[in-house]
Amino acid sequence: MTSVPVSPISRFSLYLDLIRWNRPAGWLLLLWPSLSALWLAAGGFPGLHLLAVFVAGTILMRSAGCCVNDVADREFDKHVKRTAQRPVTSGRVGVKEALSVGAVLALVAFLLVLTTNVATIAWSFLGLVLALVYPYAKRYVSMPQAVLGVAFSFGIPMAFAAVNGGPTWELFGSTTPWAVPGFWSGVWHSVPPLAWLLMLGNLFWVLAYDTEYAMVDRDDDLKIGMKTSAITLGDRDVPLVIAFYLVFLAIWTAALWHAVNPWVWSATLVVALAQVVGHYRLIKDRTREGCFKAFRLNHWLGFTVFVGVVLGLV
Repeated sequence: MTSVPVSPISRFSLYLDLIRWNRPAGWLLLLWPSLSALWLAAGGFPGLHLLAVFVAGTILMRSAGCCVNDVADREFDKHVKRTAQRPVTSGRVGVKEALSVGAVLALVAFLLVLTTNVATIAWSFLGLVLALVYPYAKRYVSMPQAVLGVAFSFGIPMAFAAVNGGPTWELFGSTTPWAVPGFWSGVWHSVPPLAWLLMLGNLFWVLAYDTEYAMVDRDDDLKIGMKTSAITLGDRDVPLVIAFYLVFLAIWTAALWHAVNPWVWSATLVVALAQVVGHYRLIKDRTREGCFKAFRLNHWLGFTVFVGVVLGLV
């Protein structure tokens, strides 16, 4: 598929559309758990450097992921009303061009990671693999949202690695870092059990909101043979989405009860549970509009949890 020639300004607008620049909910869903982990790992404000790296890196990697996803799904997206006019699907941006944009964005994100430490750099390669695997999981996995959950939660262990450090480039001089005895052990121990527990909890949040997202396109996905959690769960979708939300909050509560102020966290839970009730009201009738609105509102739940962590550490 070849792209249609357009002016430089129009092409830049196409690139913004390609990376969903006008729909920040996507990168906010990635950002809030990563920042929560960053604050927890640092025991408070992590510093401007790490804050800037994770905010910019999250936006860049989510944007790069959109490029890969649109290329992978271009033939499927033609048959889905909501996605038929995406730049790659409609032919306004070519496949190689979209992949080039994604590669540049991922490279800039990696340059940001290079300013942290070797442990974070090592973990970033696994994060990149997960980001590349997800778009193709929808062809083979009945619950691809679980794969997305791992990918979208990977900012959590990276945040802990960035704070806990491990070796930095300067410590090795001209020596190859991964050849140093104990290097890989240091990389592994830069991420404590708390991070993995939070990541597990966050996976259930991703299952909840991405199932809501999949419910929007269920009819179209059934026609084209796409695998999604909304299809796999069938009539159990609504109660299980609510269950996913509750498991997410339960795991984070268990993990954070002694790490943050319990009174602050209790108040956070009240606000978060009220939002879960709101999600139930939006998705219970399974309308496209209600499910899509529920999905778009999820970043407020992530923000609520982030605020709870920040205030709980004061």
